[in-house]
Amino acid sequence: MALTHAHGLPANENAAPSRRYRNYVLFVLTLVYAFNFIDRQIIGILSPFIKADLGLDDAQLGWLKGIYFALLYTVMGIPIAWLADRYSRVNIIAISLTLWSGFTAASGLAANYVQLAVARIGVGIGEAGGSPPSHSIISDLFPKEKRAGALAIYSLGIPFGVMLAFFASAFFLQGGTADWRTVMYSVGIPGVLLALLLKFTVKEPVRTQSQPQSESQASHAPTAQKASVTASLKTLLKVPTWWGMALGISFGSFGNYAISTWVIDYYVRAFAGLDITQLLIVFGIINGTAYAAGVWLGGYVADKWGKKNKKAYALLPAIALIIGVPAFYFSLQVQDLWLSVGLMGFLLFTSGSYLGPSFAMAQTLAPLNVRAMSTALFFFVLNIIALGGGPTLTGVISQALVPSLGETEALRTALLYLLIPYGLSIMVFLWTSTKIVKDWEMAERRGL
Repeated sequence: MALTHAHGLPANENAAPSRRYRNYVLFVLTLVYAFNFIDRQIIGILSPFIKADLGLDDAQLGWLKGIYFALLYTVMGIPIAWLADRYSRVNIIAISLTLWSGFTAASGLAANYVQLAVARIGVGIGEAGGSPPSHSIISDLFPKEKRAGALAIYSLGIPFGVMLAFFASAFFLQGGTADWRTVMYSVGIPGVLLALLLKFTVKEPVRTQSQPQSESQASHAPTAQKASVTASLKTLLKVPTWWGMALGISFGSFGNYAISTWVIDYYVRAFAGLDITQLLIVFGIINGTAYAAGVWLGGYVADKWGKKNKKAYALLPAIALIIGVPAFYFSLQVQDLWLSVGLMGFLLFTSGSYLGPSFAMAQTLAPLNVRAMSTALFFFVLNIIALGGGPTLTGVISQALVPSLGETEALRTALLYLLIPYGLSIMVFLWTSTKIVKDWEMAERRGL
């Protein structure tokens, strides 16, 4: 048996980790990300029950689903990424997972709106330490030509996490007869156990340093180790493609976050008397199949197409949204419940395609010594716009329209406004496709 040193690689520091070990680490990090989205999504699924129990309106629910969680989640991501670029990323993820899982369980103890808001803020603080160090670890374990695929697999934590949140809710709510608090306990506590598995089976990898392709490049292109962190960040934030991918995914996710946190409320209001357990199970299946397939295919196709044309990483998300967004519009117009759900599922399938390519660009275009910071800044833009804005503004708009339209039509109209950010996402991805080739070449000259 080969000896391993403290970083989990073979005794020869230059030897690459085995494919089996790489895939195991990717699996565990994906599972951690799934718990991230279980705990993030659960409040949107339980929203009708929380609304009835605590007597909340749509605006209050919007703040809970969006900005209360997103603000400190976003702000804390920057200092945590700074730590992740210097200290053990495995330890940071394990501690963060323990925190956000604990606060999710604590949400079940909330007796009023303020206590629930504090718990949601705690979940946001914990989740800030999840993705930036995970992306950095994955980028150290997988070469650049496989990063979109690896990060797409990691991004499967989103649909699988949402799927598990729906299934857990269906199981523990028992058709609406059980307390929503039981669901909070049931999804929060297992995350602490997963943190222990991560800590004791995944080792901190060596931070890779790619070699320049030629002696000429070595003499002219400073490596990430030579450049200061400040200089590297300034370089990163001047890259048009980085901003384009960040804004493209942000506007698209503005819509997706709003839908994921309000869709159960919408169907409960628009289709009175529906079987809530059946609806939760169906949405769980849709997220675990259609959305997951879209996420995986997005990374796979982008890597394959990208070998011939780097524009693929931006064109693919644009094309997918052009196809999927009309389905969302019609899902809010039809009177048949399951036709509406099917159309919503088609949007999930197409919109999942932008995750792998976008996250891959956040890593590929970043100097090596700021990879975690690149992802943190990427998530800063993404979550302030999408996670903070989508659920919150949808709730605020819906509540403002309730006096004139009633609760059902107010929420339907608020959801229709999401066509605007989806349109912006398409335009930004198309613009980014005109910049990506030049920016990729510049990143290669710096050394990936």
